[in-house]
Amino acid sequence: MIMEYFWVEGGHRLGGSITPIGNKNAALPLLAACLLTDETLHLHNVPDIGDVRTKLALLSKMGVVVQEGQSGQCSLTALGVGEQQPDVELSRQIRTATLLAGPLLARRGHVVISRPGGDRIGRRRLDTHLLALQALGTDIEVRPDYFELRTDGLRGCDIFLDEMSVTGTEQAIFASVLAEGTTALANVAMEPHVQEVCHCLNAMGAKIEGIGTHNLTIEGVTGLHGATHRIGPDYMEVGSLIGLAAATRSALRIEQARPDQHRMTRIMFGRLGVTWEVEGDDIVVPPDQPLEVQTDFDGAVPKIDDMPWPGFPPDLISIALVVATQARGTVLIHQKMFDQRLVFADRLIDMGAGIVLCDPHRAVVMGPSRLRGQNLVSPDIRAGMALVIAALTAEGVSTIHNIIQIDRGYEQLERRLQGLGAHIERLGE
Repeated sequence: MIMEYFWVEGGHRLGGSITPIGNKNAALPLLAACLLTDETLHLHNVPDIGDVRTKLALLSKMGVVVQEGQSGQCSLTALGVGEQQPDVELSRQIRTATLLAGPLLARRGHVVISRPGGDRIGRRRLDTHLLALQALGTDIEVRPDYFELRTDGLRGCDIFLDEMSVTGTEQAIFASVLAEGTTALANVAMEPHVQEVCHCLNAMGAKIEGIGTHNLTIEGVTGLHGATHRIGPDYMEVGSLIGLAAATRSALRIEQARPDQHRMTRIMFGRLGVTWEVEGDDIVVPPDQPLEVQTDFDGAVPKIDDMPWPGFPPDLISIALVVATQARGTVLIHQKMFDQRLVFADRLIDMGAGIVLCDPHRAVVMGPSRLRGQNLVSPDIRAGMALVIAALTAEGVSTIHNIIQIDRGYEQLERRLQGLGAHIERLGE
């Protein structure tokens, strides 16, 4: 098996325009939504990334007819889905395989779900999913490697989620739209991709109210129909590109970026001295930003931390960490939600970054640092992109291995960055 890696020569300015791919975290649950109807679901702007390809293969093995067109078009028809359980090996490759549970329970009352895969960024509990399904009338048997779920009919109820889990919220929504009666969901996640799932389901005939808030009311219906939905831009990629431009001192226009989704990104990146302009639906990052840490009003060291939406997304903490290495001053990076997401900081330290990793959740960054090219390994999607940014910022040549992790979330990354002038190549060994 050929193991591909990135060869990156840093120290070069970038420039030009780039359009973000479709939102990965919207596409993956929306692919599962096809199981809620016998009719065809047409999705547009589906990103061509590893996790999407795995999800499509998983659905195809279950009997879903998948037709892919150009420019991210994908049509899915689940008319022929029978009793076959989701493939174990494919399920272990992506976390959102778990989201097949709600639709399959609603459709046939029984499903066996393997323990999920995805990024290794610490424990990612499934309790929120299981508690919601249990409240809706599901019997759950916990096995060492899988969960067996059964119901004689899902019934609406009042549910207060124990945490604002994105996928836990989506799971509860999927199970509720065809449940008998009304479901009140409180303490739900309200990220843009959760809102997209709700809007698409409503287009399919669901009755969901309260979209964009932490409280949803779902009136169960007897059936859903086909629909057409266009997936919005991936705001994680937009944030990554802002960080790329700032760290490399480059000018970059990010087109169709939905700037209103980046108000908290502006605040947190602003603490590192990062600024940008909004022109219509584009974000324009100017070159040669001074990148100076903005201390708190009393002169204390500022903090960049993650929170549920509309807070700063945990997926952008890795990007902020790299940008902080290029900013003058000291800042605390606090990643609250996952206990292994900052482990890759050791790789940045090897590159010359002034970082003290206090514990699995906190890192103090003292900049600016002159980064040096190194031999690197990508541990997960976002840390992988952060290492690409670091390598493009560094002096000399870096190699980044295990890029299958990066490919899971970024579409043809090296080709798109080459279009901006980046010296990056995909090589095999």
